[in-house]
Amino acid sequence: MFYVYILYSKTIDTYYIGSTSMLLEDRLRRHLCLHSGFTGRAKDWEIVYCESYENKKEAILREQEIKKWKSRVRIIELISA
Repeated sequence: MFYVYILYSKTIDTYYIGSTSMLLEDRLRRHLCLHSGFTGRAKDWEIVYCESYENKKEAILREQEIKKWKSRVRIIELISA
């Protein structure tokens, strides 16, 4: 199973979109660990949305689709639906 997920950090008021084959809780733990990537900028990330897919290709295509929106409003609408 593959997942597309959206994280939110209240501290930096930012959303992060990603995809993974890991369990979401395990992937979140990695985002919260010390590292130099984008999510290393905050330590209060929480999963606010996820979708599951049978294969990696579909998950990556969906992740890219959401990222291409470049619209906070559309992301909030997706989360709220």
